[in-house]
Amino acid sequence: MTENSWHLGQRRHSMSKQGEFLVFCLEMYKAAKKMTGRQTIALFTRYGVTDYVLSCYEALHTTGTNYIVEDIDLFIEARQQV
Repeated sequence: MTENSWHLGQRRHSMSKQGEFLVFCLEMYKAAKKMTGRQTIALFTRYGVTDYVLSCYEALHTTGTNYIVEDIDLFIEARQQV
């Protein structure tokens, strides 16, 4: 079993690096904004943050947590103005 996989019953599941990064971004954003998981998921869904993070994975995964949170904030702000 790799470090990116786990067992659920008899099935083995693994998450892509992009999936792990998305979870990381969600958790960091949630902590920075003192939001619940539900609130964060709702916000990410409403403004398409999930698709944005995944589409920008190559650039974003090389940055720091503060930059990622600020970048997500800017993305949401831009989407709110549309």
